[in-house]
Amino acid sequence: MIDAQAAVPASAVGPVRDAASREAAEVLTALGSSASGLTAEDAAKRLQQVGPNAVRGHRARPGRVLLRQVRSPILILLFATAVVSSFVGEGVEAAIIAVILLVSVGLGFVNEFRAERAADALHDRLRHTAIVIRDGRRGRVDVTELVPGDVVVLSVGTVVPADLRLVQVSGLACDESIVTGEAAAVAKTTAAVAASGLGDLACCALMGTVVHAGAGLGVVVATAGDTEFGRIAVGLAETEPQTEFQRGLGRFSVFLLVVALTLTSVIFVAALLLGRPLLESLLFSLAIAVGITPQLLPAVVSTSLASGSRALARRRVLVKRMVCIEDLGDLDLLVTDKTGTLTTGRIAFDRAVPVGSASSDDVLLLGLLATDTDPAAPAEVGSNALDEALRQGPGASTAPVAAYHRLAVEPFDHERRRCTVLAQVAGSDPVVVVKGAPESVLPQCDGTPDDASAVLARLYDDGARVVAVASRPAPGAAALGDPATERGLVLRGFLAFTDAVKPGARASLDRLAELGVEVKIATGDGAVVAERLLMQLGRTNGGTLTGDAIDALSDPDLAEAARAASIFARVSPEQKARIVRVLRKRGRAVGFLGDGVNDALALHGADIGISVDSAVDVAKDAADVLLLEKDLGVLADGVTEGRRIFANTIKYVLMGTSSNFGNMFSASVASVVLPFLPMLPGQILLNNLLYDSSQLAIPSDHVDAEQLRAPAHWDIGAIRRFMLLFGPISSLFDFATFWLMLSVLQAAPPEFRSGWFIESIATQTLIVFAIRTRRVPFLRSRASLPLTIAALAVVAVGTWLPFSPLAGVLGFTPLPAPFLLALVGMVVAYLALVEAAKVWYYARLARSAPAPTRARAYGHRVARRASRFTARSPRSLRLRRSPAPR
Repeated sequence: MIDAQAAVPASAVGPVRDAASREAAEVLTALGSSASGLTAEDAAKRLQQVGPNAVRGHRARPGRVLLRQVRSPILILLFATAVVSSFVGEGVEAAIIAVILLVSVGLGFVNEFRAERAADALHDRLRHTAIVIRDGRRGRVDVTELVPGDVVVLSVGTVVPADLRLVQVSGLACDESIVTGEAAAVAKTTAAVAASGLGDLACCALMGTVVHAGAGLGVVVATAGDTEFGRIAVGLAETEPQTEFQRGLGRFSVFLLVVALTLTSVIFVAALLLGRPLLESLLFSLAIAVGITPQLLPAVVSTSLASGSRALARRRVLVKRMVCIEDLGDLDLLVTDKTGTLTTGRIAFDRAVPVGSASSDDVLLLGLLATDTDPAAPAEVGSNALDEALRQGPGASTAPVAAYHRLAVEPFDHERRRCTVLAQVAGSDPVVVVKGAPESVLPQCDGTPDDASAVLARLYDDGARVVAVASRPAPGAAALGDPATERGLVLRGFLAFTDAVKPGARASLDRLAELGVEVKIATGDGAVVAERLLMQLGRTNGGTLTGDAIDALSDPDLAEAARAASIFARVSPEQKARIVRVLRKRGRAVGFLGDGVNDALALHGADIGISVDSAVDVAKDAADVLLLEKDLGVLADGVTEGRRIFANTIKYVLMGTSSNFGNMFSASVASVVLPFLPMLPGQILLNNLLYDSSQLAIPSDHVDAEQLRAPAHWDIGAIRRFMLLFGPISSLFDFATFWLMLSVLQAAPPEFRSGWFIESIATQTLIVFAIRTRRVPFLRSRASLPLTIAALAVVAVGTWLPFSPLAGVLGFTPLPAPFLLALVGMVVAYLALVEAAKVWYYARLARSAPAPTRARAYGHRVARRASRFTARSPRSLRLRRSPAPR
């Protein structure tokens, strides 16, 4: 027997399977609850006892952030080199490498941890809520505050917030694929069942599943890790799949690691064959390997992403993971709903337009009756936007809604596209009332009045959103569910709603166009409404595809038609997702912006899913990016920031694969040809430390406007070609320096090393001003002040070291003035040759660039949904998830 007076009554009910085998009333009693729900006081006590309804807690954890910094293959190579150097007694080399490691890891850790803390603060401002009945009244509470015994209200699009035993259903069906793997929605009932598996729980709704159709009430029987979903999610690792940006970085790191190991092995073997000492050969080879790798790449990337995250946060854009910022910059096609983005989103009821013998008051009354929530309780939360606008519209408060008693209701869903109600006035026969999209309602009507089509066309021409209303007497009817109930209707009229064009929408579209982002509209409204909106925005319509037309096309034909079309009208959730899928197959980086339950599939399928903090839960779950303001102008800021970050990351990469590679190649050749080492291992490492220090300012650099007009992508082949062109140019001037030192100045080994140290630090550092821009000459593009100061300061320090008190410790010696003058001439000539090569390279690259290919990571669906139930504090919920399956 269940003890309803137990400290935590829910514990007696046990798993949801136990609750499924009992009648709903028995479960409510056992939980100390009722159809009126818990009292607020009782709910607060239970929350103290059972804790938050969170599958896992999460804060920005220093240990995890630090671990992510040290997993780079480049840093692993550095660490190995430091260990070897220390083991063989080369303290200077080991100390320099230790400094490089500390700088790289430290900067990466500080920036990423700061960004995660900032993201935590933003996430805590967002809430996932559930509608519950407490003290007999409906209200919204944070899902983490749900406790066993709470009565939860379910409607279309709700992500079920806990394991529920259903106590009332009305056409309720749930998508349970997240826990069962079954694609088809499962119809729900209140009758007890003997459950043997998750698929048998027809009288229960499981945490993490999504309401596909209908409505219902359920009592919470399990929360957090006690739920079926929670037990699955808690056992999963929290590793998040990599984005395209991360995979590109990984491919580049592996590429450089292979190059470094290959060059190191060749040098080591050659040195041994020449009879060089084993220890000296090993240290020199490792120094070359370190020199050729961009040691501070992780720090540069972390700094760029962290600064981008903070910049977007100031613009009220929440990126769920920092690396998604670059993917946002990859965007070149946006498919968006129009409500709230292109229009104000403030839907207002305009007028009721009767047809036939009906009056406008009749149409308004029938429209008020046919709502998902009971019109007898108009203050209840959970109504859709059109129903709310209708209730607040003119004439609604005086309509005799209270005279009717609703016997049954089939709530609106996105397949039927209508809501059906069976209502009755005392002493009269019941009446079936149907309200929904005209395309859905009119085929159910008999004898549509002659003027109906003309009236509907006029409303569409006015830019109104239109809902049709029809009814018929239903003598003796007591329930709905039979499709015949909705046939033989009489069209009574239309309800017209307005949603004005959003101020600034046209300017936002212009900004996106300047960034090379094409915008297409996908809407559930009629084609005429969307076409009129496009005209008001001053855009050219490339064509309109309706849902029926989309269904008639094969995927290849749809891909071609969708490429040209600007509007997709009267489209279902499945059709939106199909549109996104075929557009992606054409090589486009597709973003989808939506906030409704009918947008979730498309959000999952897009390269970048974008939603708003006011969206339904299932849409927020599916999104990669959340806009705290539903504004395309804010989205344009995000695209710009993503491209700026990628451009600056590539600057560092190209620096490392040109001058760095050239210098190390020169050192490798010289070590074989010369009777002495061209530069000591410690000097090579010091050179790279100084050089990399100057590059830490790259994240602050400006990016030319023309580089922001189109997305760029990781292209290892292009980077390889860049290295093989500009690396030899760097080596050419290194060899010129060798000739100058040996033939003209008759330099001894210490002088040779000092001269080449200065030349190499100058050329490989100053080349940043040429590489950072495609403009010729590079002086036409202004570098940021921090980058300019850092580069010039490093050259000054590198030139000073051979003349400094540290020269003896570092193996340097002062140089004569003629060499310094010759050095200036060589640097100028070097930059001039780089400029000429740059013109040729980018011209050739533009002709041969292949269409980008994209492969999105498939995040684990359970891990993604579990992020909804992740508590950062007892009263906050974090919206953090892996990228949705693509």
